Amino acid sequence: FATIQDSTGRIQLFVSKDGLRGENAEALYESFKHWDLGDIVAAEGVMFKTKTGELSVNVSELRLLTKSLRPLPEKFHGLQDQEVKYRQRYVDLIVTEETRATFIARSKVVAAIRQFMTENQFLEVETPMLHPIPGGASAKPFITHHNALDVPFYLRIANELYLKRLIVGGFDWVYEFSRNFRNEGMDRTHNPEFTVLEWYTAYKDYFWMMEITEQLFEKIALTLHGTTALKVGDKTIDFKAPYRRISIMEAIQENTGIDISGMDEAGLRE
Repeated sequence: FATIQDSTGRIQLFVSKDGLRGENAEALYESFKHWDLGDIVAAEGVMFKTKTGELSVNVSELRLLTKSLRPLPEKFHGLQDQEVKYRQRYVDLIVTEETRATFIARSKVVAAIRQFMTENQFLEVETPMLHPIPGGASAKPFITHHNALDVPFYLRIANELYLKRLIVGGFDWVYEFSRNFRNEGMDRTHNPEFTVLEWYTAYKDYFWMMEITEQLFEKIALTLHGTTALKVGDKTIDFKAPYRRISIMEAIQENTGIDISGMDEAGLRE
């Protein structure tokens, strides 16, 4: 028996010496017994269910397409080394189902956002990634050189200024999934290159922005999970709009018991 998997799921192979066709069936069967976890194979045969009810393929033709030259982490414990998880993500993907699920979920989130933006008459655009002057945010840029023009260029730290130019140019609803680069510190949650969703709209205020952001989160939750109430750790968060409105000062007082209204920068009351 062997299990094969691809991006759509898994299925069991049943390989027997008598079931394989061809003159080299016996040699193929002996070779198959020494194939490794991670080998890429092609199999052809008749579908059936085992005594335990598992859907399987009774293999009649079998080929080794690509040999796995390095052993994968053994199945029972999985990939434990966090360094390998982040530096060799492809290894993590092939052995960790939760990691693959995260990648799939991210793709569905992006698709849901695009659908929402289209439904609300936004235009998706692409703005320059190489900037003659870094701007739109306060950050240290990556610097490169344009050989044909013989001038320095900076990898984008933000796309804000170019999106605002589109507003000036007459596009009232624009958005972009922007790949940004910031040549600063890094840790597990801060990458020097990252994706940002930015959108700009003419003739609206921040109350409208609150409302459409709520609607966007609700849309994503429903698209991915079919419900707006999601379990996060030991808490349930409901993304159904509308959300509670609260000021920063109210939030501080509610969570700390300290009323900062009327205080100066030193924390003293006027």
